[in-house]
Amino acid sequence: MRGVVMHAPGDVRVEDRPEPAILKPTDAVIRLSATCICGSDLWPYRGADKVEEPMPMGHEYAGIVEEVGSEVTSIKPGQFVVGSFFASDNTCEICQAGYQTSCVHREILGTSGAAQSQRMRVPLADGTLVATPEVPDDDLVPDFLAASDVLGTGWFAAVAAEVGPGKTVAVVGDGAVGLLGVMAAQQLGAERIIAMSRHESRQQLALEFGATDIVTERGDAGVERIKELTNGLGAHSVIEAVGTQESMMQAIRSTRPGGHVGYVGVTHDVALNGDELFFSHVHLHGGPAPVRRFLPDLMDRIWTRTIRPGRVFDLELPLDEAAAGYQAMDTRQAIKVLLRP
Repeated sequence: MRGVVMHAPGDVRVEDRPEPAILKPTDAVIRLSATCICGSDLWPYRGADKVEEPMPMGHEYAGIVEEVGSEVTSIKPGQFVVGSFFASDNTCEICQAGYQTSCVHREILGTSGAAQSQRMRVPLADGTLVATPEVPDDDLVPDFLAASDVLGTGWFAAVAAEVGPGKTVAVVGDGAVGLLGVMAAQQLGAERIIAMSRHESRQQLALEFGATDIVTERGDAGVERIKELTNGLGAHSVIEAVGTQESMMQAIRSTRPGGHVGYVGVTHDVALNGDELFFSHVHLHGGPAPVRRFLPDLMDRIWTRTIRPGRVFDLELPLDEAAAGYQAMDTRQAIKVLLRP
């Protein structure tokens, strides 16, 4: 089986790897129809996260079930399925509250379940995987793949930011998650959606997804521009989809008193000033998105072609050319790269 392995920052290789197998009776093995490179994969690629040993890559997946363990009851071979980047039982109290990424039995997909490969093992299959009514047409595969992470993450950010009818939403970050946060805000009925972006192709996609305004400024200048557009008050809801100190402060300072920030960018060296936070009256909620909470709804919207989130994939490559995909995303030549095993 071919799979992507990162050996060091900037060193991505596609290698022969062991075939996945059923290790526990709650497992499933799926054959990937498509996988992709995530913005969070760029942190170790750029050296911001340590790579201490060869690391199988990938956590976004959609494909056909090939085998299930003896205790799996709701998923069957031959089904097309989508799952989250955290395996969860979907039955514990935390899962039932809608936070499957903090499931008491959660497993992070990694060495035994890395998704940038031809096949993968998925633990806790009954709780993790959601099947489509039938095997979808091939043109829908990118849309379902987006639901595995970036769509669900953008959607959680919008929900955490309390997006709703009549509200003004600002989106900090124009990667795939931020762009799909725009889509989520539009679907959730926001009146005004301000996308913060300096890149023309991303601006255009944001507008297609429902953005009403584009702000090219960032940092303090970006905050001032948001205030100008909102009568000096700031946005009701702000989606933070980057994870840096600058983006987090930009998000908080762009939010009006009583407003909400939904933060889903994987944080790196973010520190919040207690006094500023205390006097801001801004609500903060976020973390690893509980994508599994939203999958049934999102997959139904995709199945009925109500939304087409797969448009964030602007480069498609064979799995064996994954290294070129990493380079394209690192240099911002691509928003998000789809890999075909």
